[in-house]
Formats: sequence, C-alpha cells, structure tokens
Amino acid sequence: MSAMRLSIERMAYGTDAIAHSDDGKTVFVGGAVPGDLVEAEIYSRGSSFDKAHITQVLEPSESRVTPLCPYTNLCGGCPWASLSRTAQLEAKQAAVCDCLKRIGGFKESEIAALVAPCESPSQPWGYRNKIELALSASHGRTVIGMHALEPSHVVQVDRCALLDKRHNKLTKSLSGALAYLAHSQDLGLSRIGIRAALGTRDLEIALWGKPGAFPRSKTAKVLGDATHASSIVRVLMKGPQKARRVTGIEVLSGKGCWEERIGEESMLLSAPSFFQVNTVAASRLIDIVIEGLSPRQDDEVMDLYCGAGTFTMPFARRTSFVSAVEAYGFAVRDLRRNLERAGLDNVDPIGGDAGQEFPDTQADIIIVDPPRAGLSADVVKKLSNQACRAIAYVSCDPATLARDLSRFRALGHFEPTKITPVDLFPQTFHVECVTLMSRVKE
Repeated sequence: MSAMRLSIERMAYGTDAIAHSDDGKTVFVGGAVPGDLVEAEIYSRGSSFDKAHITQVLEPSESRVTPLCPYTNLCGGCPWASLSRTAQLEAKQAAVCDCLKRIGGFKESEIAALVAPCESPSQPWGYRNKIELALSASHGRTVIGMHALEPSHVVQVDRCALLDKRHNKLTKSLSGALAYLAHSQDLGLSRIGIRAALGTRDLEIALWGKPGAFPRSKTAKVLGDATHASSIVRVLMKGPQKARRVTGIEVLSGKGCWEERIGEESMLLSAPSFFQVNTVAASRLIDIVIEGLSPRQDDEVMDLYCGAGTFTMPFARRTSFVSAVEAYGFAVRDLRRNLERAGLDNVDPIGGDAGQEFPDTQADIIIVDPPRAGLSADVVKKLSNQACRAIAYVSCDPATLARDLSRFRALGHFEPTKITPVDLFPQTFHVECVTLMSRVKE
C-alpha cells in the first residue's frame, strides 16, 4: 500500500470519484467529492486503474457537505451523501451524457440538445418507501442491519435516514425483535424487507428465507407488537444463492400485501413485486411519460415490462386499449387485481417474456420499462418494426439505455427526441431516465 495526494476530478457512475495519479493513471477513490484535495492510500492495483481510500481530506471541495446519515462511511446505502444536492444532480446528468457518447456513439452536439437537466421531484432524505435489512452470524449471535460498503459485512443501525421519517424508530425496533426471535431458533432468513407506503399508512414486513419449520404465531406476535405492521409475510425461496426463485408467500398477519397511492391510482402490491422505491419521483415519471406521448382517447397502447400496472392504469384511463406484458408471475397477479379494483376492463394482461409474448397489435404509442439489463436486440428490432408514432423508454441504467438507443438508431425507424433524467435515488449514483422517441419521417 502507498499514499499519495490526489485532486478529485469527477464522480464515476458508481460509488467512487475519479482522480489521476502523477503518472496519469486513473484512480477510483471511495468517499471523495469532486474538488477535494485528498491524501489517499492505494489498496488495489490494476493494469488500467487503481483503487484508493481517503486517509485525510486536505482541502475539502465546495461541493462537500456533512451527511445527514451518521452511517454514510460504513453503510453502502447512501454513498453520495457527502456530495451536495446540486452537485449530485449535475453528476447524474453528466453520467447520462457520458454513456451516450462512449456507448451510444452520439455526438456532443446531439447530446446537448437531447439531455435535459436532472429533475429532483422528491426530498433528498426520507424519500424511500422500501429498505432491506441484512443478517449475518457473528460469534454465535445474529447481527441485523444494513449492508456495509463491503457487501459481505453488516452494519448495525438504529435508523435509516432514507426511509420516511415517520418510521425513524422502526429499524431499531424490528432489529431488536428479530434478534430476540433468532436467539431461540434459526429462522432461516436471508433478508428482511420493509415497505412503508407514503400515500397510505400501510407498513409491510417481509421475511425472505427458505421453507421449513417456523414459529409463525410467535413471530407474528413479536413483530406485530414491535412494528404495528399492517402486513407481515414470509417470502419463501428455493434454489442456489445466485438463482433463487420465489415459491410462495405465507401471510403471518394482516393484509398480506401493501397499498400505495401513486398519481391518481391506488395499487396493491405483494412483497416480491417490483415497485419504485421513491413514490413522489415515480409519480413524476408517470407525468413525463403522459406529457411526452400525449395519449388520445382512441389510441391503442403497448406497455412492456409493465409490472403491477404503474403505467398501465393511467394509460388505460386515457386510451381505448392497453396490451400489458409482464414476465414475473407475482406482478401479473397484482396487475390483474389492481385492474379489477379500479374497474378497468380495457387492458389485456399478458404473462410472459416481452420478446416471446410481443403483442400482435398495431399500437399507436408504446411504453417500455425494462429491468437494468435493458432491452434485448430482438425486442429493439420488434419495436422498430411497429407503426406507432412514439415510444417512451423508461430506464434505470444509462449504459444499457445508451446501447439500446444506438441499436434503435442503427435500424433507422425511431430517433430519440428528448431524454429527461429523474433523481429517484438521492444520495446514490443511480438515476432514472425517460427517453421519448419519435418515428423518423421517411
């Protein structure tokens, strides 16, 4: 290991900042902020870059702030918390632009015209409706807390500043209750999910683990007294660690799901179903997509990777018909339940992979909201062959977005007209983007 002085230049799209050593080699520095002058120690050397951690901040940047969370330097949940809000937004916009240039092959002049400033719809802290606690065994006792910067370690915390402040004491109460239960029996848990709705008072505790003997009544009583949750469930999983699959949900007490209001809709969601962790910012995503696609009453819509209906439901109210495709079984069931509750009968919920179950329809407008891996080349091709007037692509990863936009451009039928980054994840490097694409005039 060796120490050196480094001037921090910019944030990477990740937890670290970027500097260069005296010989020009790239150095990724954890805990640093652009504009800092730091003394850092190299802990990992590579052929093209090194990794370092700060030993001392010699001259702090004007963008450096004191984090609200006391666990910032220990926990991996808010790695950008020492960076000012303005600087975070600028760095996220810059990350999107960088990916479009490096991966997408876009020219700088095109990028400047396409990419809007990063929007910040929610509060910077207390915005999350979901957090997860991790477990580890240490010296014969179960430790419950948050994943550390080193993912294999667990940091005990008494609160999470990213969770709605109404639940400041929840993390400590839940950790204590689970530690008490685990003392007398192996609960077989791998993680604990907390979902705290912003628009309702619903609070769900989801215990993720393997099937087997379990103190159901005792757990429901202890956790109920500690958290006053409206729903306590077990999410049962099987298979090897990297390929575990959910085999069922066991309701221990309460509703067995949680309800959230987003925009004008009310949605019921089961524990395994995906839902954006930032309700306020997710509502803004819906608004951007609606504004961009300008749905008409006689339009037919295609909604791929639709989840439990975040975009499906508001578009069903504004158009004649929606074909909604979702691969995850629990989300499909939630979607059908939400449509029935809302009285929306102009939607065809299709369970299956978007490529294999691509709707045989002539949609006027299309929404795609894929997972982090983005769209397959086959789906890009099928979308490009559609006669629709516009596509809205909602992405949670600038790199795969840039790759996919390059594929669309190569096929020549659709061009991006506007990219709006939206900060759904303050205090982290993650950024959501809504890309509007229009048909190329031939």
